[in-house]
Amino acid sequence: MGAYRMYTDPEGHARWEVVDVAKTPTWLEGLDTTSIRFGFREPGIVQDWHPAPQRQFVIILSGQLEIGFEDGSTQIFGPGDARLVEDTTGKGHTTIALGNEPCITATIGLKDQQ
Repeated sequence: MGAYRMYTDPEGHARWEVVDVAKTPTWLEGLDTTSIRFGFREPGIVQDWHPAPQRQFVIILSGQLEIGFEDGSTQIFGPGDARLVEDTTGKGHTTIALGNEPCITATIGLKDQQ
């Protein structure tokens, strides 16, 4: 279980990094949200390149997701992993559910930063 951030670098490529929640005051103080929705993704179905539709947290409740990045790297996220997804520009990333069970997620939209 971990916390991560996906973002677009200055060259327009999606990247990810580990977040130390204890050293991230804005996460501990709270973030303004717009909505929550739950997702259900069957294993093996690839969602091709796409940027995130907005800044959002995606928390995996069950199953596993593999996220692919333009540099050819992938990262697998599992139950309890929370990702702040901010790669809202550029080519984005790919997504596929792994294993033999669906991946269920909670996606929490964030209000625009002022």
